[in-house]
Amino acid sequence: MSTAILTGSPVPGSSIEGDLRSLGFEVRIAADPADTEAVLAQVPADRRVAVVDARFVGHLHALRLGLTDPRFPLAAIPGAVTAQPAGRQALTRALARETSARGTLLVDGLADRITGALDVDVHRPELGSLVAVVPADPQARDEARRAVAAVDDEAVRLKSAVKARDGFFTTFFVSPYSRYIARWCARRGLTPNQVTTASLLTALIAAACAATGTRGGFVAAGVLLIASFVLDCTDGQLARYSLQYSTLGAWLDATFDRAKEYAYYAGLALGAARGGDDVWALALGAMVLQTCRHVVDFSFNEANHDAAANTSPTAALSDKLDSVGWTVWLRRMIVLPIGERWALIAVLTAVTTPRITFYALLAGCAFAAAYTTAGRLLRSLTRRPMGVPPGVKHWGSTDRAARALADLADSGPLVELLARAVRAPAAPLCAAVGGLLVVTSAAVWGASWPTLLAALAHVVLSAAAVSRPLKGALDWLVPPFFRAAEYGTVLILAAESEVNGALPAAFGLVAAVAYHHYDTVYRIRGNAGAPPHWLVRAIGGHEGRTLVVVALAVSLTAAQFQVALTVLAVAVALVVLLESIRFWVSAGAPAVHDEGEPA
Repeated sequence: MSTAILTGSPVPGSSIEGDLRSLGFEVRIAADPADTEAVLAQVPADRRVAVVDARFVGHLHALRLGLTDPRFPLAAIPGAVTAQPAGRQALTRALARETSARGTLLVDGLADRITGALDVDVHRPELGSLVAVVPADPQARDEARRAVAAVDDEAVRLKSAVKARDGFFTTFFVSPYSRYIARWCARRGLTPNQVTTASLLTALIAAACAATGTRGGFVAAGVLLIASFVLDCTDGQLARYSLQYSTLGAWLDATFDRAKEYAYYAGLALGAARGGDDVWALALGAMVLQTCRHVVDFSFNEANHDAAANTSPTAALSDKLDSVGWTVWLRRMIVLPIGERWALIAVLTAVTTPRITFYALLAGCAFAAAYTTAGRLLRSLTRRPMGVPPGVKHWGSTDRAARALADLADSGPLVELLARAVRAPAAPLCAAVGGLLVVTSAAVWGASWPTLLAALAHVVLSAAAVSRPLKGALDWLVPPFFRAAEYGTVLILAAESEVNGALPAAFGLVAAVAYHHYDTVYRIRGNAGAPPHWLVRAIGGHEGRTLVVVALAVSLTAAQFQVALTVLAVAVALVVLLESIRFWVSAGAPAVHDEGEPA
């Protein structure tokens, strides 16, 4: 249980003590700063502790935002300051510093003075229209109470549960009612993780319905996919509504979206096969395109993580368009975020065929990828990192951005070895040429020795691409080029083998590798570092896997190649899943709720 230390002059009729108890705090009364120090020393080190001014007047949700959010070691609002175990020492130092400077007699305003004396960063939540004040006299108290009565904090709480920037479909067709589902869940003690799991199970049932290959199954699959998406929105809204953020929740929320979508692709492919139509190549192509889109997003964001500004004409035009209402929604729709994408898939599944569904999905995702990538290319040419004065051109990223891009590159032992011997200044060009060589060779010559030679050239060029820190203006393109080369090679060689089961096996392999790449992204986002080096080496790195797949295709029969792909998919999946589960469940990464892809 958390502990709140109530300081200052008690106010008759104040609800602060009851409000703190309703938020799960054990309330202790301190008569003066010295007494506050004594009580603070008695609170176990593994508990959250708060110092609250007894004169506080404000909304209960303002207290909740300021004192219960698990993501921040230290947080404060007017009249209250809190510390989790990681921030206890800083709070203790600040209290001792304030006591020695002001003496032990001045108790009123102690919480705010402690906040001012803290020597580390303190989270201060945006309260908006919520009230949180410490009135100095009875007249100010009456005015504050009237201000509290004038604002419905439950309405504010419900509104803040919804993301500020969301897609058109989510904003107008889901969030108006999903927020109330989130509140219903909160009042019944359900957790975001339980809702996330329910969303996954619903999507898996939808995939199973699609796999039946019947019209009734397709209709049920479309309805259930929308229901899964509603629950997917609800889990995040529940986390924000009740401030239930957790490390495990971040991992579940981040990874289950991809698991749901790609499992549904597999269900559609199985359903089409029951009707005599083989669309596994389209399903795998959709997964490859969608994953590469996300890698572009992740790489660009990491490369620009520390950018102070962007003065390009593209950025100026984007800002101008954002000031016009209809263009904002149009631009959010044409990038086909998850809400629009799942709505498209659900409707087309119900009324058309899997083949038409995949054609529409591939066309929409290709257009969205071209639109977003083109804009990012233009923005990158005038990007300015933090600390660089306006007007000074500086093409380099910071060391942090370069490390993140190197982690996203997923280079294995072959590249590490060769990178010491080769050098190339144009990293994106090397990555692009190497990828084109192996993919084009696979498409033209199939499983042949020229393709194997092209794969070897891809390894060398990949080493050249990462031989220097990835600090160039366009170096964020290196990880997407590596992903496209690996996934595209697997897709083409499996399709050209023309043996039953090869494309489903390739689908499983790409899914396992994509999971590893998404896991890398979410670890970096949570400031938890990249996956351990042994894991990357154990699964070969992108270049090792590409070379192995090509070598297997060249040296084995088509039937043997299908078996080898299956074994490789299972092996990679087991290794990356076990390590990922171990990390997210037990590693103690920061408690966050990942916003992920815009809904």
